[in-house]
Amino acid sequence: MRNLATQAARFMAICGGLVLTLLIILICLSVIGRSLNGVLHGWVGTVMPGLSAWALALGIGPINGDFELVEAGVAFAIFAFLPLCQISAGHASVDIFTAKLPTRVNRVLQFCIDVIFAAVLIVIAYQLYNGMLSKQRYGDTTFLLQFPIWWAYAASLSGSILTAVIAVYVAGIRAVELLRGADILSQEAGLDL
Repeated sequence: MRNLATQAARFMAICGGLVLTLLIILICLSVIGRSLNGVLHGWVGTVMPGLSAWALALGIGPINGDFELVEAGVAFAIFAFLPLCQISAGHASVDIFTAKLPTRVNRVLQFCIDVIFAAVLIVIAYQLYNGMLSKQRYGDTTFLLQFPIWWAYAASLSGSILTAVIAVYVAGIRAVELLRGADILSQEAGLDL
């Protein structure tokens, strides 16, 4: 089960990484286009109006709706990285006080944290699902590109559901660890992500 969950989390993280890479390229191209557009309207337009008009006719400028794509893409990427973070216990933690506590107490705390995490992630997935249905029902679209907003919700929902499933799995493993008094997650194969 751990290998399946880890592979699914890795796949989702790779998808998130690809989307982020594409967003970085999109932003760079948009900024370059915006800068070139400014130059073509500026001194190039006064010195070489023919070249300027020709380049502007090609459509050199910022990418239309770039911020809408970045908004949707980053939302997906965040939810795409959460499953891997959850399965590898990569969430930020402050253990100043708990580092000196007995192992048994730390296992109880970790179990409680993972159960709360699982519950919160289930609620987030549920709310994303409801939000997606609402956006779909009312036909909400983005301002410039006019693509349906529910697409971004659906993409984020996929990562959110996987995270919730993995969180429930991790909470179950923590319960077993608590009962057995032994670490299972850190000893299983596939931990070196």
